[in-house]
Amino acid sequence: MIPLRAAVLGGGSWGTALAYLLARKGCKVKLWVRRKEVASELNTRRENLRYLPGVFLPEGVTATASLEEALKGAEAVIFAVPSHAFREVVRETLPFLPPGAYVINGAKGLELETRLRLSQVFATEAGEGALDRYVVLSGPSHAEEVAREQPTAVVVASRRWEAAEWAQEFLMCPFFRVYTNPDLVGVELGGALKNIIALGTGICEGIGFGDNAKAALMTRGLTEIARLGVRLGANPLTFTGLAGVGDLIVTCTSRHSRNRRAGWEIGKGKSLEEALAAVGMVVEGVRTTRVAYALAQELRVKMPITVETYKVLFEGLSPLVAAQNLMGRARTREIEEVGYC
Repeated sequence: MIPLRAAVLGGGSWGTALAYLLARKGCKVKLWVRRKEVASELNTRRENLRYLPGVFLPEGVTATASLEEALKGAEAVIFAVPSHAFREVVRETLPFLPPGAYVINGAKGLELETRLRLSQVFATEAGEGALDRYVVLSGPSHAEEVAREQPTAVVVASRRWEAAEWAQEFLMCPFFRVYTNPDLVGVELGGALKNIIALGTGICEGIGFGDNAKAALMTRGLTEIARLGVRLGANPLTFTGLAGVGDLIVTCTSRHSRNRRAGWEIGKGKSLEEALAAVGMVVEGVRTTRVAYALAQELRVKMPITVETYKVLFEGLSPLVAAQNLMGRARTREIEEVGYC
């Protein structure tokens, strides 16, 4: 049975799209945003002009700047905030979080300071037991297409099957197909690490490389994602699914991809700061590159694409030199166990 009340926390493109989806299913949705003037504009215009222009919110969506109001009576609470803001919003939410509510996290990233997955961040703030009702939402799902009811398939993961299946029924509709996966670690890592490869793919495009280079980068990038994922306890099969190769493909190729766009700007010669300013929205892959680079060094996992991307972003390495470094590596075999480092 579909819950009657849901809270969506975050008024960016993804939060707006999820609020739209749930309202189309008949839910009463409170969409929480930081500023009162933004909430007022959303309620008046019924359109998120900055993040999702052209999509008009159904009557079932009410925007608010009050967390207490948004969470009152909510049966499902969906986080759609940037990963770097996740811990802070969780802390602010906990005093008002209904005890029986399911928490669905739609953010994709890793915490920079602690290198934790976001489920681990949630557990440190809400307690380990709170993970029994915690679900991760991931997969190839650009907000611009979801909010226009274009066919989309995603995956939800939780440490409890019951929670994942509840979220599956809650979110699923004719244009939004939801699968379940018990591999919480793998689904989280797939959703976060693919942004690094999308940055690299964008850099390739900006330089002027063709389809061969992009295909190679995506394929070998998936190997890196799986290699680190397995080292951290993920099931390698997860990376062949929607949270792995599915999300990787869409983020590396779509015109909607912020990470690909930022990489393209860098490949054209812009600095990281200039590229981020050109995109104008959060580019999750930048912080994730820092975290993955540090984890690769600490755990001694070979991630050459991540290493070269890190050097381009943060050490001023020329994108062309980075490409030469990757192409000039010692010969190796393709068919390998992803657990090998």
